[in-house]
Amino acid sequence: MSSPEEFRAWDIRESGPADAHKKVLLLPGGMCGTAFYDDLMAAPAVASAPVRLVAATVPGHAGTAPPRDLSMENYAALAGALAAEHGCEVVVGHSLGANVALEMAAGGHFAGPLVLLSPTFSAPDEPKALAVADRLGRLPGIGALIWSALSKVAPRAMASGLPPARRAALVAEFKKNDPAFCRQATRHYFDYLDRHGSLVARLHDSGVPAWVVRGDHDEIGLTHMERTALDASPNVTMVTVPDAGHLVMVDQPGPVAELIARVALG
Repeated sequence: MSSPEEFRAWDIRESGPADAHKKVLLLPGGMCGTAFYDDLMAAPAVASAPVRLVAATVPGHAGTAPPRDLSMENYAALAGALAAEHGCEVVVGHSLGANVALEMAAGGHFAGPLVLLSPTFSAPDEPKALAVADRLGRLPGIGALIWSALSKVAPRAMASGLPPARRAALVAEFKKNDPAFCRQATRHYFDYLDRHGSLVARLHDSGVPAWVVRGDHDEIGLTHMERTALDASPNVTMVTVPDAGHLVMVDQPGPVAELIARVALG
């Protein structure tokens, strides 16, 4: 496992008053950089609030330098150290970043509130295409070729689901990814999901206040059993954002920013 002292390659973008008493760490999703939070960071609810936002790309994603250890547990430890270094009292994560945030709490690296934007609670919740890519990527010889091809196809495939005004910038971020890294990181991610089976109990047992935010047409699945358990957890609040998919903070930055401001300002 990489130690926080050994890893300093975070790609960080900050906004809001430098002397703000409330600071929030924003973790983008897999293969995404801080640009995916640009619209949210500019939304009036947070732009006018006494809140400092610290967006940090998960290391290795969007062309950033990876740590030696790509396990979710190590990412959680590194992100926990970063939150402590910047004095962040709330962590917001999207997709893979949401799972890193969840593990920060479950692993004892962070004890504050979480806003989890479209997390995955079990391997079957992930799109079948990603699961197939992971399985094929583990094959000797052809695995690397498959991910090299995917790195060329994926940006074009995601472009149609992005707002036209943001499409070019966000696709450019996605194109920065190294296919060899993505192949290995995805393997570690699915291994993590397989180890736990379901992360619902892990979030509940962490005891931290958590808001699970999903678009009303989110591409990430959520089983009936998972939804029932999350609804029953006293420390979890479920939020559905209308007219939004998996990139809920891009599709509807205003409502997500309002929630983050409420959580941060208490």
